[in-house]
Amino acid sequence: MGLFNRDPAKKLQKEYERKLEQAMMAARNGDMRANATLTEQANTLLAEIEKLKPS
Repeated sequence: MGLFNRDPAKKLQKEYERKLEQAMMAARNGDMRANATLTEQANTLLAEIEKLKPS
């Protein structure tokens, strides 16, 4: 990996954590539809992160 190349897994991890936070806030506010949508998006990101991990 070069000096200026970023780890794509780190970027996805931050986005994943942000989506989970948004989902939690939606649930607290009673918006279960938004919670479900955000949780689904977070799970999609998690699947992408898993693909990037070395076996």
